[in-house]
Amino acid sequence: MGEKKLNKKAGLIAGPLSVIGVNISQNGRLHAHLMPRFFVIIACLIGCFIFSMIGFAKYSTSPSFCKSCHIMKPYYTAWENSSHSHVDCVDCHYPPGKSKTVLWKKFQAMSQVAKYVTRTYSSKPFAEIEDASCLRSGCHSTRLLEGKVISGKGIKFNHEDHIMNEKKGQNLKCSTCHSQIVVGKHIEVTYDSCYLCHFKGRGTGMQLQPIGGCLGCHELPDKTFKLGNIDYNHRNFVTNQGVTCDNCHLDVVRGNGTATQERCFNCHNEPDKLKQYNNVAFLHDNHVTEHNVACFHCHQEIRHGFDVDNGNATLAVMFGVKDKKQPGDVINMDDFAHSGKTVVQECGNCHIDKHSGALAMYSGALQHLDLPEMPSPMHTANVECVGCHYRDAADSEIDEFKGATINASDKACVKCHGPKYKGIWKKTKAALERNLALLDEKITLVKAALNTCSMPEPVMSKMKKNFAKVIRRHNFLKTAKGEHNIFLASWIIREEDKLLSGIEDSLKTKFSDLSKLPLVSGRYCSTLCHFKLGVKSPPPTIKIFGKQMSHIGHAVMRNCVDCHVIGSHKDIALQKNLGQNVCADCHDPEKEPFNFNSATACADKAKAVKVGNM
Repeated sequence: MGEKKLNKKAGLIAGPLSVIGVNISQNGRLHAHLMPRFFVIIACLIGCFIFSMIGFAKYSTSPSFCKSCHIMKPYYTAWENSSHSHVDCVDCHYPPGKSKTVLWKKFQAMSQVAKYVTRTYSSKPFAEIEDASCLRSGCHSTRLLEGKVISGKGIKFNHEDHIMNEKKGQNLKCSTCHSQIVVGKHIEVTYDSCYLCHFKGRGTGMQLQPIGGCLGCHELPDKTFKLGNIDYNHRNFVTNQGVTCDNCHLDVVRGNGTATQERCFNCHNEPDKLKQYNNVAFLHDNHVTEHNVACFHCHQEIRHGFDVDNGNATLAVMFGVKDKKQPGDVINMDDFAHSGKTVVQECGNCHIDKHSGALAMYSGALQHLDLPEMPSPMHTANVECVGCHYRDAADSEIDEFKGATINASDKACVKCHGPKYKGIWKKTKAALERNLALLDEKITLVKAALNTCSMPEPVMSKMKKNFAKVIRRHNFLKTAKGEHNIFLASWIIREEDKLLSGIEDSLKTKFSDLSKLPLVSGRYCSTLCHFKLGVKSPPPTIKIFGKQMSHIGHAVMRNCVDCHVIGSHKDIALQKNLGQNVCADCHDPEKEPFNFNSATACADKAKAVKVGNM
């Protein structure tokens, strides 16, 4: 009975096995005989397995394999659109020349697949790129020999100096500057890393002393360009006059690069590791040197460039100030970032809008005072406050505890414009003080007359309204320092005198005539500046209405503002309807414009004007 069952089973399997070359005999016992076909099939299977493994090994090193995981698609897209799109992922992510490199690559690839299948992968994959991958033959093997190079943004850089020498006690890696902090850019220069190293702990504002200085990274622009209606050339000011960049570009660094402990929790939750927060040397060695962690995984950003809202137009920062930790230097609170101290110094909490008047005068944005927008030419050129509020090495030392207020001086004028400009600032300031004093006297007299007069309510209301406008503008002018913008200051003084004279006319009285003062008449361009510099102003003759006329002769008889609208520097326009409103005073409008209606009238006007007032 048992033999029959055995024969039956053998009959069931004999057929299928014979297909693959295994012959089953049934002589009381099962015997398997391997035919040549069996060995052929086994050889084919082994060959297919080996071929499949080779194919999979090749495929697993291709970028297509990497993007098969959905978490890798953003990185794949960034790589595909980058300058490294012709380089396979493994060429960078696995360094060459190490033993068992191929097997290590396969193990890593398979482990990634296993993590993906088991859903144990991180949603923020992190990779460490070693310098050997970048410097391998056929890639950037000669980069360290190139010396200084110029980046796409025009920044000077020396790879050898940064890679071969320690910076702030740390060994930098290629990925320190070339990283992927923002998804969408793949292994590109991360300038934020540059800013952190060059600016963190290097002072602020006027005390900013970046590593290498401005010209260590930037080339001076060599083109002449216009700001407002003035031509500027950086080389003329920086090279010839020795003007430093911060005179015009002060607020170009924003942020402090602090490393807050909260950022540690993005990667770590072990108490032992979190206790190392204050061990700055260990943190940098472990993160930067050992594991190529990008700086901004830990540090807050430092921005370098132009704040468009502030009207900046050029990159630069200050250099040439004293070393840190000297008396008078600003203490950078970043030095206390890892010590637990949180001292905050915000002057604006107590000193509120102390410079708002001066800034408004300098910027010329005074629509709230019903005045035209008239910025100072130096504001148009982006000259910072320190351009005029200037001190050099010859000035006295800054007191360690009191500090110092850096006032404007003639030195700043000479520093930028040359020795001819010495004395112009003092002369301008003196002229303003004289005009304000005379206006103070006139205001006092008009105020007394208003308080004692009796006139119809509509007339009184208008006079009081105009007087209130004068007082508001006058207070602004005294507080804002008119030397910040002499063109606007002259306009305000002229408008004040015009309103006060209108009140005098309504009161049918006359206290004082300020119309011939240079800041009122418009002659201040000549009296304060042009005469000293040798500029011929006004020119002897000009052509108007198709004919030559004596400009100097008319300047003696009339005020400049009678014929011209004086705006900012070189912004001089003719008054509207000049012929009817001004020329007709002396010339017969029915005849040729320059046929005198009354020679006596012109002669009387000429006698009434003292040439010395020009």
